[in-house]
Amino acid sequence: MDFSALAKIGLTPGESRVYLALLRLGPSKTGAIVREARVARSIVYQLLDNLMQKGLVSYVTEGKMKHYQAADPQKIGEYLDEEETRLKKRRQDFSHLIPDLLALQHSAKQTEVKVFRGFRGMVAVHEHSYQKLSRGEEYFFINIPHDQPEYYHPYYQKDHVRRARAGIRCRLLFDQRTEPKVLANRNSYAGCDARYMPMEVNTPVWFGGYKDVATITVVSSDPITIEITNQEIADAFRAYFEEIWKKSRKFSKR
Repeated sequence: MDFSALAKIGLTPGESRVYLALLRLGPSKTGAIVREARVARSIVYQLLDNLMQKGLVSYVTEGKMKHYQAADPQKIGEYLDEEETRLKKRRQDFSHLIPDLLALQHSAKQTEVKVFRGFRGMVAVHEHSYQKLSRGEEYFFINIPHDQPEYYHPYYQKDHVRRARAGIRCRLLFDQRTEPKVLANRNSYAGCDARYMPMEVNTPVWFGGYKDVATITVVSSDPITIEITNQEIADAFRAYFEEIWKKSRKFSKR
């Protein structure tokens, strides 16, 4: 007799052997099932459990021992009916998921990640903001490090002049260890609100964002800047920034 049809209704080879063994044996303990079905003792309990979940095996306890028995083969028809009902339910659930899955696919296509190295890479990423930001719009940075190399400052000072002329605003949160003169300088430019982080965050990473762009810079002797173009990610960065910003205070010279 060809029992391969059992595989077509969803039984694994191991489950098929155990079910058929129980049909031949009648109520049996696991030892006899292992011998008759020729399955490993280490998996027989899992196979029996799978068959019980499908309604094809049950057991009775005599003393401390369980005796397993196969359900009437006609139960297979009931199992198939239940599987058909479950399949219809899965199809309905999947049809509801399609719009979300398509949106996720669209979002993935709209994601672009670029990696830049060194100070020139940092500058290149920042320069991209001028391609997207218009007058009245802004960018933000959070956890700007206190120990930036001195040659960074002339670039940013010159850039703030350019930013102010373009009518672009910015909000900046600096590491608490940053010298006050740095924040005083940044606040001297129109449209810039520079503050200290409201809590100490000891990490060599700072974040930024604007429009649909999020940036991550890892500070080191050879810094790495990651530029991510994705609206959902940019919105998440901004939400995080806004929560921290609410807790910050307007800068005043100490």
